[in-house]
Amino acid sequence: MEALKKLLATLDDALLAGMRRGIEKESLRARPDGALALTPHPQALGSPLTHPHITTDYSESQLELITGARTGVDEMLEELAHIHQAVYAAIGDEILWGASMPCALPPDEEIPLGHYGTSNVGRAKTVYRMGLGYRYGRRMQTISGIHYNWSLPGRSSEEYFALVRNFRRNAWLLFYLFGASPAVCETFVKGHPGHGLQPLAPGTLHLPYATSLRMGRLGYQSDAQSKLAVSYNSLAEYGASLHDALVTPYPPYEKIGLRDENGEYRQLSTSLLQIENEFYGKIRPKRTIRPGERPLYALRDRGVEYVEVRLMDLDPFSPLGITAPVCRFLDVFLLHCLLMPSAPDSPAEIATMNRNQERVAARGREPGLLLQRGGRDLPMKDWGAELLSQYAPIAERLDAAFGGAAYRDAVAGAAATLDDPQSVPSARVLHAMQRNHGGSYLRFALAESLLHRGALAGRPLPAAVAEAYRELARSSLAEQRDIEASDRIDFETWRRQYLDPANLKI
Repeated sequence: MEALKKLLATLDDALLAGMRRGIEKESLRARPDGALALTPHPQALGSPLTHPHITTDYSESQLELITGARTGVDEMLEELAHIHQAVYAAIGDEILWGASMPCALPPDEEIPLGHYGTSNVGRAKTVYRMGLGYRYGRRMQTISGIHYNWSLPGRSSEEYFALVRNFRRNAWLLFYLFGASPAVCETFVKGHPGHGLQPLAPGTLHLPYATSLRMGRLGYQSDAQSKLAVSYNSLAEYGASLHDALVTPYPPYEKIGLRDENGEYRQLSTSLLQIENEFYGKIRPKRTIRPGERPLYALRDRGVEYVEVRLMDLDPFSPLGITAPVCRFLDVFLLHCLLMPSAPDSPAEIATMNRNQERVAARGREPGLLLQRGGRDLPMKDWGAELLSQYAPIAERLDAAFGGAAYRDAVAGAAATLDDPQSVPSARVLHAMQRNHGGSYLRFALAESLLHRGALAGRPLPAAVAEAYRELARSSLAEQRDIEASDRIDFETWRRQYLDPANLKI
């Protein structure tokens, strides 16, 4: 602890003031009856290919709302609220589904893929999504969450990879504290009898002690990717791990085929990963890419710029899906990961990390739950208390830099929930479902989503901000048309050039 305090003393206020964070929030568009909206992406929201703040994720029905990188938590959340308000002005009576696990889904093949126009880059985005559907099923892709992008000035790639290793060691704590997906609508697992969930009410399945089904075996997991031994010990090792997965054909995906009998594309490639974004890491080292540039090339060429935290469930009790105290806790958590010693990982430790994360995702509120550390069993609560005690001086240092006590309050709130499993979001979700909605997941999530719509759509968007989003919609559509008009080669030639291993920078 003394060593940590000495490190904190070396961080001056100007450095901490340069800490930046941004949010990418996924949300399904749903009908007022709780079923998936099958309408196209509203043209009033502009082009999902080129709009900087409003796009789609996997499905045409799945919005992704993107803030800029901000130095203030409140400033970031205000921007996120404005984006929501701009969306609500364009989607009629539809709602943004406020929970991570999806609303009532149609058959898999009726879930619409995202469409991005007729340009080569736009077609590639749709073909990539077609490939995900063949590989994992479309239902899995409709799960939504929060991505939290974070950076601190002057950090090297080596420091960011050290952060990533520590994050992976302690990520289970975020599952426990903020996981909010203990139940699902039965349409999510229709046709998959081996799901292992238990009935709670007609149409609803759950696990009694689960914190985040989204991040467990039913969520963003892949048996194929489990064979991918990704090392986070250096940028070179990380790049080499992904490189092979991007260029080596994978027999099960070769069986899917690149095209169907009519010549329509089924996937971008037959490799284990079509592109870098297919890798389901819970945290990713990132670098802003240039037009046409591969993400792995950008990382190898210019180093890590920030990290993307991908494991946060949507908070179904919050109109924005995340609250300021949670954002501040993430700042503390990530700063701790950056400052603490970070030994190289190993295949054995990686397997232990995965087991710990799966255990907390499925059984995090189970009394007496044990995790593994250093080859020994350790009560989850003891490990959590140890980490939270180390977060306290970090929170104090941040409050000293920014004023107030918001960071200390965020850590204190997390410590209180560690001692009271009934107060974590996953327990509150189950309690609200059973108390107010007859145990129905759909009725609970729909009711909360309607409350969020009322809170956001009922608040007027400042006139200048509303006009700015209208202009962004217009300019993004014009930019898409320009991209389409500038194409000079056919799609197959473009696809081969883009996927050329030379573009991964060996």
